[in-house]
Amino acid sequence: MNDKQSVSTTINGHVYTADCEPRLTLADFIRHQCGLTGTHLGCEHGVCGACTIMVDGRTARACLMLAVQADGCTITTVEGMADGDRLTPLQEAFWNNHGLQCGFCTPGMLMCATELLESNPDPTATEVRERLSGNLCRCTGYDSIVTSVLEAAEKQRS
Repeated sequence: MNDKQSVSTTINGHVYTADCEPRLTLADFIRHQCGLTGTHLGCEHGVCGACTIMVDGRTARACLMLAVQADGCTITTVEGMADGDRLTPLQEAFWNNHGLQCGFCTPGMLMCATELLESNPDPTATEVRERLSGNLCRCTGYDSIVTSVLEAAEKQRS
């Protein structure tokens, strides 16, 4: 008996289809079935935010979703943010302001900051900190990340 289920999802504009165990997490599907390793696994409990992706335009923790739940969904990972070699203003701001150090938290931070800037193009530093509070960083102290998001917001408004 085959307990696997077919999952087909569009990730960063490409359709990925695979037979999966029903218990396979979306994070593992993205990393192992699709070969997209930008989605990081930290705590695997939804606490650290490293696995944050966009599912149908909203952020979600890939470690808390099952791959079968994403069947038919459109997903964006950090690999799908840039336009070829051209970084988004947010990615450029992270680069310019040292908004990343080891880079482990960066994909989740970028996804959450992208969602914030889409809904609020002129956030305050407090609003940025509140929105990113579900993402843990052990390296930067957050100030450079907040500065990066605020700079990207300013660039996108001009």
